Amino acid sequence: MAGKAMDSKSAQTKALVLATALSMFRSKGFAKTTMRAIATEAGVSLGSAYYYFASKDELVLELYRESVTEQRAAASLALESATGMADRLKAALHSGVDALTPYHDFGGAFMSSALPPQSATNPFGEASSQVRENAVGIFSDVIDGTKVPPFLRPQLPELLWLAYMGVVLFWVYDRSDNQRRTRTLIDGAAPLIARLISFSRLPVVKPMVEEALALKKKVQS
Repeated sequence: MAGKAMDSKSAQTKALVLATALSMFRSKGFAKTTMRAIATEAGVSLGSAYYYFASKDELVLELYRESVTEQRAAASLALESATGMADRLKAALHSGVDALTPYHDFGGAFMSSALPPQSATNPFGEASSQVRENAVGIFSDVIDGTKVPPFLRPQLPELLWLAYMGVVLFWVYDRSDNQRRTRTLIDGAAPLIARLISFSRLPVVKPMVEEALALKKKVQS
């Protein structure tokens, strides 16, 4: 019982540090918020704050992890009633934007934090590999039950995730009300992507797609 109580207290402290950091990122800005200030505001020792998060980058990684978890849960629910590639892709992309919305005010700062290759928050880096795998899994769910050419199916979830990363970049710099332009982009791009996937099985298109997939595999090896 004592061990469970300690685990519960530890989880609460970690959640408190994360919630405090998020609040301070909003009120003071990402760059001006220090780990010491977060610890002071949360009412915990600096050592305790560093115990759970070694840096602000790790705080951002945790926020990224939580947003992907939230996106996958919302997408799974939406996919239950979505049929066809376009509608299923829309559901996943909109779920992602919904999950990220609370962080829009400092999205640019987060993007700057994620740019260095060695950053824990880099979505293509080793530190975020588990989160990336979960995120790509969302798009595996998207293509389940849809007609996708067999030669394309293994790599399609990652390609759709890369497209989502492009949407996120657009969203970061979208200053329209409630990021309306991003929603418009999703609604227009999803049917287009669905058609391109369908066209990829055509004899005149398939060789070019296979060549592009081979190049992707080569540069990743």
